[in-house]
Amino acid sequence: MAASRPGSYCGEVKELRRDGYGVYVYPNSFFQYEGEWKQGRKHGHGKLLFKDGSYYEGEFVDGEIKGNGLRYWASTGNTYSGQFLFGELHGHGVIRYADGGKYEGEFSYGMREGHGLLTDKDGQIYQGSFHSNKKHGGGKMIFKNGDEFEGDWILDQRQGHGMLHCANGTVYEGQWRNDTFNGQGSIIHCSGVIYDGLWLNGYPVGQAKKIVIMGPEVTEIVQGSSHTFQVQLENEKGEVCESESGRLLEISAGIQAGQLSESLKTNSYEFIEQTGRQPIKSSFGFEYIPYPLMTVTSGSQKPQAALPAVGENQLALLELLIPPSALEPESGSKPLGGAGDALSNHYENESGCFRRVERGCAIFSSITLAPLPGDPRPAVQSDEPNEKGSKKASVKTIAEKITASQETVGDSRSEGEAEGWKGSRASHNHQKVTAAPPGEYVIMVHEVTSPPFLGQHLPPAFKLLRVMPKRGKTGHRHAHAHKRIYPRMLCTLSGD
Repeated sequence: MAASRPGSYCGEVKELRRDGYGVYVYPNSFFQYEGEWKQGRKHGHGKLLFKDGSYYEGEFVDGEIKGNGLRYWASTGNTYSGQFLFGELHGHGVIRYADGGKYEGEFSYGMREGHGLLTDKDGQIYQGSFHSNKKHGGGKMIFKNGDEFEGDWILDQRQGHGMLHCANGTVYEGQWRNDTFNGQGSIIHCSGVIYDGLWLNGYPVGQAKKIVIMGPEVTEIVQGSSHTFQVQLENEKGEVCESESGRLLEISAGIQAGQLSESLKTNSYEFIEQTGRQPIKSSFGFEYIPYPLMTVTSGSQKPQAALPAVGENQLALLELLIPPSALEPESGSKPLGGAGDALSNHYENESGCFRRVERGCAIFSSITLAPLPGDPRPAVQSDEPNEKGSKKASVKTIAEKITASQETVGDSRSEGEAEGWKGSRASHNHQKVTAAPPGEYVIMVHEVTSPPFLGQHLPPAFKLLRVMPKRGKTGHRHAHAHKRIYPRMLCTLSGD
């Protein structure tokens, strides 16, 4: 019969001592032991039960919990299986936490100490060194969001040197303090941005704060010529951020909506309205609408003009193709951006109007304003209803219909316009426009890095571009022709 009274023993005895198998209830009745005894002491295999439901089952040596065993804590639901010393978790073992976590590794007097593998309740995994139950020393951690860190730890915080591989592709290698970037470090952001320099509390010390277009506020060029724009990123002190590379910048042009002639509105402004593009605010106190740009090259590629990305997500550049006979550049030209497949390629095309910053600088070479045909384009039909019940053309449909309309654009011009352009080719019956009209245009450089570095884009930079009429016999003829087609625009912008 098992012992039940406090201080009672029921079992084998030898030489008046508990020896062999027996059950003992301690005087305070909180503990009860059943198992092997030797010379009056717990020795061998046994089970120590606690009144709250907790217990230890395993090896005993000379009355002490020592060796391999299993410990269960009723208050927490945790269990430990492994080595013990004087009743403490000591040596190698596995502890399973009630919340789903698990630790397998080394213990020292009841605490995680040495090398081990910890999986917490969120599924995060740490493998490395521990001290006083905390991650301490070298170790690797896989976070629940997929990020991976390998490096130095001090009391559960990343501190020292380490490398972080983020799930989105971003990689940081350098110094850490208080669990964040601190000291010298290099980051390759998933967007392509690279920063190599000093960090303070998770932020780069020399980070860019603004985009600056170099040169005077108003840049003058001759009608039909190109210009190279040099751009640099600057910090709060106005210093070039040479530690930064990779930001994706876009250059675009615009003109005040109120200064467009009816002909330009038909060819550009209406089209932009149909694609959903709204006027853009500039730093000069007025709004402008996009105007096509081109790059001038020495190749033979036919010129094309490009409108900035359309739609809220800015998925691509939608090209507005110019009929071959309407543009005859002296040295050939290349469009800014791409169309067609570019709708799904986002900003992969970095030629022309796109540049990635290198050591804080970017250069947009041989940029020129694209000429627009003077004749109105056929109206683009819509295929999707808008809020007012009318239809709004999709980007794809607009691109297809504009391309098709180029074959018949000459048939829709008025007799007055045709008379002013007798030099056009009879085979295409197109008006000949060789350069953008004189006047003032807005040049804007803005960041399109995706996703944004540090969660935000730099504010855009603006510059006024003043296009001066060509001089000489040829230039006067072109200026006269432009006045006939764009009288309101020239009167407002150039003052001729």
